[in-house]
Amino acid sequence: MFTELSYPAVAAYYKEQRAHHPEAFRLRIHRALSWLAKAETAGDDWDVRFLALWIAFNAVYAKEMDRLPSDRQDFRDFLQQVCRLDKERRLYELVWRQFPSSLRLLLDNRYVFQPFWDYHNGRISEAAWCEDFAKAKAKAHAALAAQDTDTVLAVVFDRLYTLRNQMVRGGATYGSGANRSQLKDGCAFLSACLLQMVWIMLQHPQETLWGKPFYPFVKEA
Repeated sequence: MFTELSYPAVAAYYKEQRAHHPEAFRLRIHRALSWLAKAETAGDDWDVRFLALWIAFNAVYAKEMDRLPSDRQDFRDFLQQVCRLDKERRLYELVWRQFPSSLRLLLDNRYVFQPFWDYHNGRISEAAWCEDFAKAKAKAHAALAAQDTDTVLAVVFDRLYTLRNQMVRGGATYGSGANRSQLKDGCAFLSACLLQMVWIMLQHPQETLWGKPFYPFVKEA
């Protein structure tokens, strides 16, 4: 049965179970929880809170590979996998019971739609970004109407990735009033979603599902 999760509850469950987990999986969850803890203490500092939450998300999905991760494709693959393993339909309940209104607002927000910024940077025409936005909204709302959780999550995280790029590439002023709405909505959703994702992963701790972290822990000789 679906229940809302708190950080202390998830962290306590992890501590009870970690001795039985593979080392690589344990490292992945440990790192994610450390950044979730930072987000918990950030309070109304939405900039720091969002960045801490995104780092936690990176910690749960990034894998060891022969190249640097391709963020969008990698997190889309991760979302598909975690949804497939979600036998309790936790992410379904999160999207359709807790956040339907705020997600619709986020999906309709042009400031987290990358082609909008491509237009303002002179890379595409105004007509092109408007057409792309209309198509993207239609796709998102069709997924919402069909209660297609995988697709909705992929689109939402794609929007949040644009917000992430603005932050880490110096495209936003710290504490600015210009992006408060999308940051607050993004933080609320990311916080709840990541707790559910970590919980789902803790029910399936096999290293073969998640791979090794891209940056392993290296002990001093």
